[in-house]
Amino acid sequence: MKMLNVAISDIEYDKFGIKSEILAFSDFLDMVSKELMRRNLDECIELADRYGLSSMSMEEITNEVNAVRNNA
Repeated sequence: MKMLNVAISDIEYDKFGIKSEILAFSDFLDMVSKELMRRNLDECIELADRYGLSSMSMEEITNEVNAVRNNA
């Protein structure tokens, strides 16, 4: 088995709730993936607010999606 050392700040260590200085790579990958998904979601919400999409109802969104599909 190979070892990989990663430096992380105390703030990030606490933010991710890391309990041990030794992690399985799959656990590390899960933590990074969740953080990336959270950041992407935050960006999507910000863009939806900026372009007025956040106030659309599910019915309006469905109608927009169907219109795009019908025109494709």
